[in-house]
Amino acid sequence: MEKRKLVIVGSGPASYTAAIYAARASLKPLVFEGFYVGPAGGQLMITTEVENYPGFPEGIMGPELIERFRKQAERFGTTFIGDDVARVDLKQYPFMVESASGPVFTESLIIATGARARRLTVPGTADHEFWQKGVTACAVCDGAMPLFRDKPLFVVGGGDTAVEEALFLTKFGSKVFIIHRRDKLRASKIMAERALKHPKIEVLWNQVLERVEGDTVVRSVSVKNVISGEVTKHSAAGLFFAIGHEPNTTFLERQLELDSTGYIKVLKGTCRTSVEGVFAAGDVQDPHYRQAVTAAGSGCMAALDAERWLAVREHATA
Repeated sequence: MEKRKLVIVGSGPASYTAAIYAARASLKPLVFEGFYVGPAGGQLMITTEVENYPGFPEGIMGPELIERFRKQAERFGTTFIGDDVARVDLKQYPFMVESASGPVFTESLIIATGARARRLTVPGTADHEFWQKGVTACAVCDGAMPLFRDKPLFVVGGGDTAVEEALFLTKFGSKVFIIHRRDKLRASKIMAERALKHPKIEVLWNQVLERVEGDTVVRSVSVKNVISGEVTKHSAAGLFFAIGHEPNTTFLERQLELDSTGYIKVLKGTCRTSVEGVFAAGDVQDPHYRQAVTAAGSGCMAALDAERWLAVREHATA
């Protein structure tokens, strides 16, 4: 029966940063990199050039940045397992983490499984088509790329997130179109007014995304009027999904307190969850920022929280 002081579930900036700090604190962390919702390395593995991570003035490719994170964690003694985590048991102590390799028992646990952007199943938007070749789900991450500058851009959605993305994209695109299936935005009144008054934003009312086309990158977007059925094709350089995110928390089976949208709740200013000894880092507990740099910062916080919690517990039981 394998026992650990600290297990980290997930991969990406939060997981690997937590591992770096924990390994340097001699906690000998074990990281379960495999996860059933996506590739090891998280969203950066399907991100092309990253231009907003500090320390890389010329930019860096997402997979390369992840590989550097991982090598740094490995350098200090982190152990990695590529298995998916099947389930965890937080009702027993030490906690149990189970994968295809069997159960591992741990005195502390960091959940860093991230969140995935909701995407529509529309021709041209899949991973093997134009995803990350003009189709994306993060304007803040990708909007400043040369690919999108001074060209027409399209945002799918109608809530605050869609309006925020559209407003941000006006800094770069020649025109920003919001594709919305209804005749009224779901965004808050103040956000909707900002969008409707902005000279570079146009809302395509009662429209749904029909198709994305291009060559090596996106060149056009087709939308369908839900009332008339008419399909219209527009020139486009980019399409941004802004229809929300889904945190990867289903495997927890609600053993931790979650908010109404499924994100793990943490004590303000910390990474502590509702279960003592369990911590959360990265996008799985962050419905607001969802950036690589904030994920990495919370990974640091989670490792420090775990280290201090273990030290207090060991002192109390000594």
